[in-house]
Amino acid sequence: MKSLPNSAKKLIQEFSNLPGIGSKTAQRLTFYILQIEKEKVSNLSQALLEIKEKIHNCIVCNGITEEETCSICTDPNRDSNIICVVEHSHDIIVFEKTNGFNGRYHVLGGTLSPLDGVGPEDLNIQNLFERIDDGMEVILATNSNVEGETTALYLTKILSKKEIRLSRLARGIPIGSDLGYIDSATLVRAMEGRTSV
Repeated sequence: MKSLPNSAKKLIQEFSNLPGIGSKTAQRLTFYILQIEKEKVSNLSQALLEIKEKIHNCIVCNGITEEETCSICTDPNRDSNIICVVEHSHDIIVFEKTNGFNGRYHVLGGTLSPLDGVGPEDLNIQNLFERIDDGMEVILATNSNVEGETTALYLTKILSKKEIRLSRLARGIPIGSDLGYIDSATLVRAMEGRTSV
């Protein structure tokens, strides 16, 4: 890389700082940028600036929006009695792609992680507690890892004070899987969460 101009090295380094981008991919992206028209590069740079300037958190659910309140929170066709609690804004996109959920969301902004110094006061938990009324359903959709499970347990404890229906996403065997390749923890969860047929 000694033969590369400093501006190319700098761009490769910036691309490498992005999650999931290794040094080879960063180099390919840099050389792609060098080959395309200046107008396309300008459009890309403008889009990067706009996303930082225009997008902020929804005042209701903490998801992302360009308005004060996001389109999901203002949609009158959404069921306001069901709230799906997710860790991050991008988790909403995963659910929305399925077209299988018609409720509202609540973004925590992370998970509890005492080792990393992240406690309940660092997450958007108080706002969640204030949004919930008796008779609502709350679905805990945190990841199935140590931090996600810890967060779900904590939320279960504090939300049990309300008269709500509280559920957790089902976990188990993915469609198309071979039982011989399933880890034992997933198999145990699948057995515990079995349903009647």
